[in-house]
Amino acid sequence: MTIFSEFGLTEPVIRSLNNMGFEEATPIQERAVPAGLKGRDLIGQAHTGTGKTAAFGIPLVELLQIEQEQIQGLVLTPTRELAVQVAEELNKIGQFKGIRTLPIYGGQDISRQIRALKNRPHIIVGTPGRLMDHIRRRTVRLSQVGVVVLDEADEMLNMGFIEDIETILKEIPGERQTLLFSATMPGPIQNLARQFMKSPEFIGIEARQVTVPNLKQSYIEVEEKQKFDVLCRLLDTQSPDRAIVFVRTRRRVDELFEALNKRGYSAEGLHGDMTQSKRDLVMRQFKEGTIDVLVATDVAARGLDITGVTHIYNFDIPQDPEGYVHRVGRTGRAGKPGVAITFVTPREIRHLKIIENMTRGEIARKPVPSIKEAFEEQQRLAVDTLLLAIEKEDIKDYRGLAEGLLEKTDPVTLLAAALKALTKETDWTPVELTEERPIRIKEDKSASHGQRRYPGTGSGNKGSARGGGFRGKSRFKSRPF
Repeated sequence: MTIFSEFGLTEPVIRSLNNMGFEEATPIQERAVPAGLKGRDLIGQAHTGTGKTAAFGIPLVELLQIEQEQIQGLVLTPTRELAVQVAEELNKIGQFKGIRTLPIYGGQDISRQIRALKNRPHIIVGTPGRLMDHIRRRTVRLSQVGVVVLDEADEMLNMGFIEDIETILKEIPGERQTLLFSATMPGPIQNLARQFMKSPEFIGIEARQVTVPNLKQSYIEVEEKQKFDVLCRLLDTQSPDRAIVFVRTRRRVDELFEALNKRGYSAEGLHGDMTQSKRDLVMRQFKEGTIDVLVATDVAARGLDITGVTHIYNFDIPQDPEGYVHRVGRTGRAGKPGVAITFVTPREIRHLKIIENMTRGEIARKPVPSIKEAFEEQQRLAVDTLLLAIEKEDIKDYRGLAEGLLEKTDPVTLLAAALKALTKETDWTPVELTEERPIRIKEDKSASHGQRRYPGTGSGNKGSARGGGFRGKSRFKSRPF
């Protein structure tokens, strides 16, 4: 494993990396940083969580000139959340060199961004749509850009940004360095690389397994009407420190996180219809641990730098294998174990098997936990809570109260009552969710034998990241089983 000091980096960048706690390079960094420092065009096929932001961020910061107070570097990202997080990391890498990075994205007041641009950032990290707005207003000029990064290129393709990207790249001088990072390499992305890149070096992840190796993947075959109770059962038996529940539609997000709160879980929702301030608040609460469960559409599957996610629950099966990879890539990061469980209706089993084959990872069948298992786990947590309070030794103010209670009842009865009060028992509060129809696999007659076309994977499909599904009035009530 290579350490960062072996790359020949300048002292300010080394100091920044040390300050960030970086010691050894990840595989993508080990190969991408030297190529990037040489000024070569680069294609990196890597999923989120492999350290790709630093893989392009380190060369980007190293190659820029601090005294040249113009936009020298441009990073294009598919979502506002990713733009903010990439900008934060680049500012950390460039903090001691003095390289300034500014995120620009839709949903934020453009006049505020115009004022920030007057501070002459060296790097812009932006979403294609908002960057196009600035180019039209002439508030961003790209004539001095020498390095361009396309991050999560396949997601930008799926969101319909390919034409915007081509327009933006034509605004940048031809004598530039272009770095493209993508988890998958569909045809339009390959065409983009051929058109705008010069003899790029390709760095790919190992073909054996697309998903991360320390991720435990499984699925539960369950009827649509039983999904919610199964999810509650899993939350009770597995007690995740931090979990993301992925669903197909925005409506499903709103219904599901409200239903979880009715059952006593600490949950919030995240989807594209929410205001930017609300999305920022939800993400902050989730990162700080104020909420334990985040219910989200695929907008949260890409690029969000959320550490400590222990469990992923695919409440609705992803539309395609690429979506599955990005969803489950939210956990099992930085060498830590992760759990990903996918709910599959009987009619979706074939779709799951195709995902399993294409991601080259075993997705084992898992039984539904019993009510008894859920109750026993909650009892165990109650015991742990009591023992932890004893270990902290901050209970002296309660001893007098305890002694008074012991005069009225025996110790076993008192302790049993305390454990009962701490144990989260099964909550059967009725909830109502709108039914989603199962995923249907459409045959693609133009595809080669054995291949299928998945909804939302074609170029220019702006709705793919949001999902489809049944939008009728059929509803179901959750019932115990």
